[in-house]
Amino acid sequence: MSTTHTPAGIGTFTVRALDPLKDAELLHGWVTHPKAAFWMMGDAKLEDVERAYMEIAADEHHHALLGLHDGEPAFLMEMYDPAHRELVGLYEPEPGDVGMHFLVAPTGTPIHGFTRAVITTVLAHLFADPATRRVVVEPDVGNKAVHALNAAVGFEVVGEITKPEKRALLSVCTRAAFARATGGTTGGTTEGAAR
Repeated sequence: MSTTHTPAGIGTFTVRALDPLKDAELLHGWVTHPKAAFWMMGDAKLEDVERAYMEIAADEHHHALLGLHDGEPAFLMEMYDPAHRELVGLYEPEPGDVGMHFLVAPTGTPIHGFTRAVITTVLAHLFADPATRRVVVEPDVGNKAVHALNAAVGFEVVGEITKPEKRALLSVCTRAAFARATGGTTGGTTEGAAR
């Protein structure tokens, strides 16, 4: 399934399946950039990135997608089943929960509202699947910018949890909360067929 999202004045956002080998060099530049510190891959070599995304590609409970802005790579999106990955034993999953991570590519020419358009696109894509009831995230407690962004699109904090690699702020966003936060419309459409 592919989602197209067109926020006013920012352009067109789409997502496509990630190719772990073809996209690895691009991703390596993103995940090792200082602005991606919370991604925790700052010291990764190209082979590390290839291996990490090959493992995701082979995992039935974890998927990675590449986000495009006006046809050009602009963000990374991962979706996972929190009953089987990332949050096992750390919270009580509900049917229809989908875990999510996203990373916006570094740029020297930022666009006002771009990151919010990205997270809105990511959520629109996840909620385009009728089986998705809630989106679950677990950003680092120190990532204040993402906490504010999450709140702006409808996430509510559940509480702090301790993961092996970080102290995280578990938050959830329901379909209804996302619709309220985005004014009831996301500008998204679903087309085509179906970390």
